Amino acid sequence: MVSSSHEAMHRIFQEDPGIFARTFEKFGVPFAHPVEVSYLPTDLTEIQPLERRVDTLLRFDGADGDSRLLLVEAQSKRDPAKPSSWAYYTSHLYAKYKVPPLLLVVCQDRSTARWAAGPFRIGPPQWATLQLRPLVVGPDNTPVITDPSTAAEDIPLAALSAITHAYDKGADAILKALAGALKTVDETTAGTFVELVSLGLTNSPALNTWRTLMAVDLSFFRSPIANEIRDEGRQEGRASAKAEDVLKVLDARGITLTDAHRQHLTTCQDLDLLDTWFDRSLVATTGQEIFAGGGFAESSTERTVTPESAERPREQ
Repeated sequence: MVSSSHEAMHRIFQEDPGIFARTFEKFGVPFAHPVEVSYLPTDLTEIQPLERRVDTLLRFDGADGDSRLLLVEAQSKRDPAKPSSWAYYTSHLYAKYKVPPLLLVVCQDRSTARWAAGPFRIGPPQWATLQLRPLVVGPDNTPVITDPSTAAEDIPLAALSAITHAYDKGADAILKALAGALKTVDETTAGTFVELVSLGLTNSPALNTWRTLMAVDLSFFRSPIANEIRDEGRQEGRASAKAEDVLKVLDARGITLTDAHRQHLTTCQDLDLLDTWFDRSLVATTGQEIFAGGGFAESSTERTVTPESAERPREQ
């Protein structure tokens, strides 16, 4: 039940909104006097479900009874809308669990990491109602682990090092150390970190290095990504062999391909299409006949010139 004193303490601002600015002038914190005041609904219940999803949420309970919530957010670029979302997450979770929340932001980009560290002041410039100060893990403060034995001592930290330094020049050395360290752990653990690092390196140049390292010796990995890398390697090998067969037939028959046709053939990974091109290579007289309808577009039309066609006048 709401007491009368409770009502009086806030309703006075409804009766005279201007008292807010006048009061704080006395406190030495000046606010501009409003020219218009709107009364908004006081019921903050959401009628429609509002989705707010933190990337990872953990609760830590210590032996001494000390507890905290850890909110982990991955941030790839600056986002002006994020500070308000982070403030909502932390405030909501504190109200729900009555446990102090700690926000950790993980970044791969130095500029984003500096921005994410804040502090973010929420409220008017004269007085911040909330000040959000995330902890940040990024390239500047995550250790660079390039020694396999050091990586083996703490593989999760080595994986975090690889992910946060994905765009650094030294990323290859970190990945090589991690790849060596993964050979010292069980298959399940190794597979888990192969996949996590692969996902963490997405869109970075370091991903190709990681996939190459994993393709060298995948005998102890049975993760989906490891299987995918192995299958891709087999597919590329079969495609390369089929393209070589086409080239051998054409060479034996004295048919020369243009540079564009040759590149189209040697970069194709469609095994069915390569089979079609092989069959055509046995009877075709030009490269154009082989690749017709195979997704190849030329700027000019190729035709074979024979003595008969050279003497025959073109039809008008």
